[in-house]
Amino acid sequence: MPEHVSILQQVGLAILVVATVAWVVGLVRLVRAVAVAPPGPSRLPAGALPAQSQAPAVESVPLTADEQDAFAGLVRQFSRG
Repeated sequence: MPEHVSILQQVGLAILVVATVAWVVGLVRLVRAVAVAPPGPSRLPAGALPAQSQAPAVESVPLTADEQDAFAGLVRQFSRG
């Protein structure tokens, strides 16, 4: 290494290289695991997520006349482009 490069810069470079190699190895393992997994709607193990017991309730809020007018104005603005 050139003599103007400090030991901290050399250590930092070594840490970055090790982190990059670890990231690439992890990414390759992940891609291989996904490629080998059987196709299907979900690749999660059974029981990983709880079953949804019922659909969530639809929420609505009544609007005042002024709010309805403001909303209609926004719709007109957006429809004009």
